[in-house]
Amino acid sequence: MENEKTKTKPTELRQDLVTGDWVVISTVRAKRPDEFAKKEADEEHQIGVHDCLFCDPIASGQEKDVLIYGTGNDDWSLRVFPNKYPAFSRPTGGQINHKEEGPYFWMDSIGYHEVIVTRDHEKHIGRLAPILVAELLDAYQSRYIDLMNKKSVNYIDIFHNHGKSAGAHIIHPHSQLMAIPVISPYVKSELDGAEQYYQSNKHCVYCAMLEWEKEEQKRIVFENEEFVVFCPFASRANFEMWVIPKKHKPYFERITEAEKLSGGEALQTAIAKLDKALNNPDFNFYIHTSPCDGKDYPHYHWHIEILPKLNIWAGFEVSTGIEIITISPEDAAEYLKNI
Repeated sequence: MENEKTKTKPTELRQDLVTGDWVVISTVRAKRPDEFAKKEADEEHQIGVHDCLFCDPIASGQEKDVLIYGTGNDDWSLRVFPNKYPAFSRPTGGQINHKEEGPYFWMDSIGYHEVIVTRDHEKHIGRLAPILVAELLDAYQSRYIDLMNKKSVNYIDIFHNHGKSAGAHIIHPHSQLMAIPVISPYVKSELDGAEQYYQSNKHCVYCAMLEWEKEEQKRIVFENEEFVVFCPFASRANFEMWVIPKKHKPYFERITEAEKLSGGEALQTAIAKLDKALNNPDFNFYIHTSPCDGKDYPHYHWHIEILPKLNIWAGFEVSTGIEIITISPEDAAEYLKNI
């Protein structure tokens, strides 16, 4: 027999409007929102300032800063330096090597891999003052502009890992930037989906989503003058949120000073709400923006995606790529909005 929860909240297959990907919203086995909260602190979070590689990067042998923000009293608030163990090797001149081997293809893993570190060892982004998160966006933009025209660079990926399950091997809050020669399949699927929607509707797909979300108000978590934070209709993770500019903007690197202030407030608020609602869960966030490959992408709309690490993929997810979500985006948004 169907229970009352099944009748009132049936399982749904929802399709992402941009990529065409599917997710399952299965609230039949839903938890209360507060049951998603992390129950125990990781041992890694007990690492002290004196043992931290990023509290004093020079003493720990990091490479020379490529960008540093001073505080005026011989201290710093943010610094950027090359990753000591880069996933992409910096170019040394010449062409990128390509090779075919039977049916396979490979190329040199050439690019730039940098670390963006905020000063406070204890405070993640949700616990910083919004002005310091605006400074973080300013650093992202500055490094993006410095690297975007390099010969080997076609895309710049800026991301932030928080917590062990999100891939943060060093607990001190930090983001990473990888300037690479290829565009990922995930970003390409967004670019293609946005272009197809524009060709069919003569309208940006992200602007269409924003207009609907602002009208419905069911999934909006926070809004200020320049940005909206909302739980996407086809969320791929419980409590997923997007931070997106209200104005149609294809290129993150063209963000204005006013947008950095509003964007910093929006990003800080979103993560602060996650922190308070779910007891500081692990999460990833990343910026999706138009590539810097010399082509025009007027149909795209840059944004930040925040994905809490609350689910473990099992057989169905791994075999299909379809995520099963156990709290609806509408319920997640209502809970976060009221935190």
